[in-house]
Amino acid sequence: GAEELELLERLLGLPGGNKYGVQGERKVPVLQTNNGPGLTGLMTIAAHLVRQARKDQLLGSTAEEKAVVQQWLEYRVTRVNGGSSKEDTRTILKDLNMHLEDKVYLAGNIFTLADILMYYGLHHIMVDLTVQEKEKYLNVSRWFSHIQHYPGVRQHLSDVVFIKNRLYINAH
Repeated sequence: GAEELELLERLLGLPGGNKYGVQGERKVPVLQTNNGPGLTGLMTIAAHLVRQARKDQLLGSTAEEKAVVQQWLEYRVTRVNGGSSKEDTRTILKDLNMHLEDKVYLAGNIFTLADILMYYGLHHIMVDLTVQEKEKYLNVSRWFSHIQHYPGVRQHLSDVVFIKNRLYINAH
């Protein structure tokens, strides 16, 4: 949570220096603000940072895009953060793979906050996938590879390698 928000700050070109904490056993991120109460929750704080950076297009342009971005941010917090079993992971990858079948980004044809936070949320999962699993979830792999090469997104996170060489698959 907090680390992702720091990555997001840097990606957005914000000066940083925000103080993040966590709350409760689910470690919900909290942002301490100078004036008044802090902000709570990954989506709330992330949307606040995006507005602070004046990059509102990352939240979607049309009402429908905004709703789709919101939907994937909620999915990210409820399913990806909540999911810890192998079964949860498979379901998440299957959902995303189907959704991304005919899309470049989660909200269609525009890069949004949903892509950024989903990338950060899935990074530890994608790192551990086998070559076969990456091929099984081809749309997720294509999307993930695309996002990790988007300027400024990956930062210090490890580069996940996707093998594009399929020459030897049918070799006897």
